Amino acid sequence: MPFLPMTESNRQEMLTAIGISEFEELIACIPDEVRLSKDLNLPEALSEYDVTRLLQSLAAKNEHAGDFACFLGGGAYDHFIPAAVGHLTSRSEFYTAYTPYQPEVAQGNLQAIYEYQTMICRLTGMDAANASMYDGASALAESALLIQGQTRRETVLISKSVHPYYRKVVETYCNRAGIDLIEIPFHDGVTDLDVLKEKCLDTTAGLLVQSPNFFGMLEPVDEMVEVVHATGGLVSVSTDPISLGILKPPGESGADVVTGEGQVLGIPLNFGGPYLGVFAVKQPLIRRMPGRLVGVTQDTDGKRGFVLTLQTREQHIRREKATSSICTNQQLCALSATIYMALMGKQGLPRVAELCLQKAHYLAEKLQSLSGVELLFKGSFFKEFALRLPIPAQKVIDRMRSENIFAGIDLGRFDYDIQNSLLIAVTEKRKREEMDHYVSILRDMLS
Repeated sequence: MPFLPMTESNRQEMLTAIGISEFEELIACIPDEVRLSKDLNLPEALSEYDVTRLLQSLAAKNEHAGDFACFLGGGAYDHFIPAAVGHLTSRSEFYTAYTPYQPEVAQGNLQAIYEYQTMICRLTGMDAANASMYDGASALAESALLIQGQTRRETVLISKSVHPYYRKVVETYCNRAGIDLIEIPFHDGVTDLDVLKEKCLDTTAGLLVQSPNFFGMLEPVDEMVEVVHATGGLVSVSTDPISLGILKPPGESGADVVTGEGQVLGIPLNFGGPYLGVFAVKQPLIRRMPGRLVGVTQDTDGKRGFVLTLQTREQHIRREKATSSICTNQQLCALSATIYMALMGKQGLPRVAELCLQKAHYLAEKLQSLSGVELLFKGSFFKEFALRLPIPAQKVIDRMRSENIFAGIDLGRFDYDIQNSLLIAVTEKRKREEMDHYVSILRDMLS
């Protein structure tokens, strides 16, 4: 039906059709004191063409990673995404589908989830993965609930080297669940093992740690697992899935739970979301895993089929047995991750990780050659590093922005009491000339 402009005649016909004569009759139940008593200050109506032009002009004011050399990180990264990811996820059978509530009808979606779970298990070194969580922060927070529920202990430790926003989400979850959350400080960019040993008691449920951590540093996960397991606690490791292309997976270090932000696996930056929460566990914890898990089976004719094997939310089981109230999974984002991992394969993912590692160390070395510039921490890092500057970080960010470069994140924004320092991320997309240009601009600023 073609669009018809609203006229007085149209308006009266509509009112008559619903059995009233005046619009006021529709809102008679709303008290006068809460009604708007004046006309809205709105511009004249525009045609569809003019609205499109207006929105395009507003969108053109945005500065984005498509036009800038992006060295921003802190949990969201500018990785290359093959065109096939967007093409396949935009197919109507995937793009319009929601989490399967009548699961066996949606065999295609269930198979995609099953493949996703399998790939995440192989990547993390764990026994089972769920169908996905909302994001990396909520996945880590859910792991705190799992650890407390499994051990029946009320204290959970968390390293201060974990992303500040993740820590805030974990704090919110723990506050409502009655969990005592204790922060473990860091030393030279990684968790202070001496303090961890002091705080890890027989009453401690476990530890939440991130590796690579917020500063990009690699944590001594093996040693931390040994300390916590010695007191009967559990360890949850939040990780960057791309790093697992070349780094030892947390499962091989003895982690009980592995979580992470899946945005790096073929999901655009999207101004902050939607993203994807990775969640995987060892065998003894499967029945405490939040969300849902898809399994493979055979029907009565012996044909292969997929089913929702476990659903631990309160709508599906008795409320007192629910391990979580998470209602859904990020299926379209999980599908993107599945396609990305399948396209990259066993050779491609390590290659991406190697490029990130090499390029990050190349830029870090070049920047350290400048007068007054040094790495904030001296240990091993993956694709992200913290840089101490002799001038305010915001000054560098502003200057780089004028040169079409997103320079990094000012660490002064967070609860670390760190000033004049930048957090810089380098992905496989960054070219040598972009990095050299970055160094050249900073050199000019310092001279």
